[in-house]
Amino acid sequence: RAGCAVMESERECRVLSIQSHVVRGYVGNKAATFPLQVLGFEVDTVNSVQFSNHTGYAHWKGQVLNSDELHELYEGLKLNKVNRYDYVLTGYTRDTSFLAMVVDIVQELKQQNSNLVYVCDPVMGDKWNGEGSMYVPKDLLPVYRDKVVPVADIITPNQFEAELLTGRKIHTEKEALEVMDMLHAMGPETVVITSSDLQASLGNDYLIALGSHRKTQADGTKITQRIRVESPKVDAVFVGTGDLFAAMLLAWTHKHPNNLKVACEKTVSAMQHVLQRTIKSAKAQAGEGNKPNSAQLELRMVQSKKDIENPEIIVKATVL
Repeated sequence: RAGCAVMESERECRVLSIQSHVVRGYVGNKAATFPLQVLGFEVDTVNSVQFSNHTGYAHWKGQVLNSDELHELYEGLKLNKVNRYDYVLTGYTRDTSFLAMVVDIVQELKQQNSNLVYVCDPVMGDKWNGEGSMYVPKDLLPVYRDKVVPVADIITPNQFEAELLTGRKIHTEKEALEVMDMLHAMGPETVVITSSDLQASLGNDYLIALGSHRKTQADGTKITQRIRVESPKVDAVFVGTGDLFAAMLLAWTHKHPNNLKVACEKTVSAMQHVLQRTIKSAKAQAGEGNKPNSAQLELRMVQSKKDIENPEIIVKATVL
C-alpha cells in the first residue's frame, strides 16, 4: 500500500500537505510538518492560507489562497516533473472550489502513483455540550461526502463529522461501528473517529476514539480490524490538535501498515505527551488561578520532539 516501503532506502517518502499556515503558533501545516519531518518524511507544503496566528485569538490578519492559485502551484510542480507523492494530507478548508481542486489534484497524483495514500481530516464542525454545529459553510458537506471521501484512503472525522457524512446519529458503540462501516463503503480503508461523546469504561474523565481498518485479502474477502482507545481528557481548549493527530496517524500507519492498534496507540500517546506538556507550561505562564490564553496554549511542539519521535505508550487500545 505505501509506496515507500523501506524508509531508509534511496527513495524517500514524500507528503504533499495542503493546509493553513500561521506565522505564530501551531495549526495546519505548522502542526503537521515538524512531526512528519521528525519521523523521517519529506514534507512539501502548500499553504492554503497565511495568517498571523490562528483565528481563536482576539485578532488575526492574513491572506487566503484561492483554487486558481492552488492550481498554479501544482502546475509548477508538474512542469518540473516533481509531482510524484506517496501521501497527500489535508485538513481545514472553508471553500468548496478549493476543496474540489484538491480532489482533482489527488486524482491526478493517484494516476502518477497508484499506491498514493490520501489522508483527509474532513473538518466541518464539532459538538459542544452534546449539540453539534458546523464551523465551515454548509455547502462543504456534499463536497466532502460525494467527492473527497470517495478518493480518501484514511479519514479522521470526529463523531459529529462522521454523523454528518453518513446522515446517521451515533448513540452507542455499536452504532459508531456501523457508521464506520458506512464510511468504509464510501471509499476509505481506514477510518478513525478521533473523539466521541460515548461513555468510557474508565469514567467521565476519558475520551473515546474508535478505529477501523478494512483490508481486502488476496482471495477478495474483506477483513476488518476495529479498536477502541480511551485517553484522559485534558481540561483546556487547544487548537491544532486535529492537525497534529492526522499527521502522526499518517506516519504511524505507514510504519505499522497492518496494525491499526499500534499506530493508534503511538499517535494517541504522543498526543497525550504534547498536551500534558502544553497544559503544564500554559498554567505556569498564566500563573495561579488564571485561565491560560490562546498564546499560552499553543502546542509545545519543538519541546516534544523526543515524544513525537519515540512515544512512550501511555494509552493502550482495545481490539473489538
